[in-house]
Amino acid sequence: MAKIYVAYGTVEGQTAQIAEYIADVARGHGHEAQTADIKKTGDALPDGYDAVVVGASVHVGKHEGYVRDFVRKNTAALQRLPSAFFSVSLAAQGDEENAEGYVEKFEAETGWRPAHVGLFSGALLYTHYGFLKRAIMKKIARDRGSLDTDTSRDYVYTEWDGVRRFTEDFLAGLATPAA
Repeated sequence: MAKIYVAYGTVEGQTAQIAEYIADVARGHGHEAQTADIKKTGDALPDGYDAVVVGASVHVGKHEGYVRDFVRKNTAALQRLPSAFFSVSLAAQGDEENAEGYVEKFEAETGWRPAHVGLFSGALLYTHYGFLKRAIMKKIARDRGSLDTDTSRDYVYTEWDGVRRFTEDFLAGLATPAA
């Protein structure tokens, strides 16, 4: 079975939860999986991994800069090894065109074109925000027609079955011998 490195960038923690879930699914299929918050571990891709999954969240229209730096630094390895990318954004819920646009921009900025890409909805974590961010996020939600404006609670939009399918599809590709 494969040894998989799941590297991610996160601002509020939802991308970290998705990365941990991906690693759990991989472990459940007999693989070894290690998650790493790139902001804490740095931009070096450790040796000894058979596959890499990279995840990033979108804020103010961009993925984390340090995730872009990680990908740029490790492009050769990401192209050589089986690899995948997942993007987490509120746009992934109901605005797939924008969510895809964020990934296209990321690919253009990094030069990496992963064969396997997942678009996952994030979360509105009102209870984790400061006053100003809570007010801004509530206004954005309201302006988009969302009824999820009760700032006394959080709203998680991640479709975990979709994350599982993304992971299992990627794992299935690992099981296929190269031609």
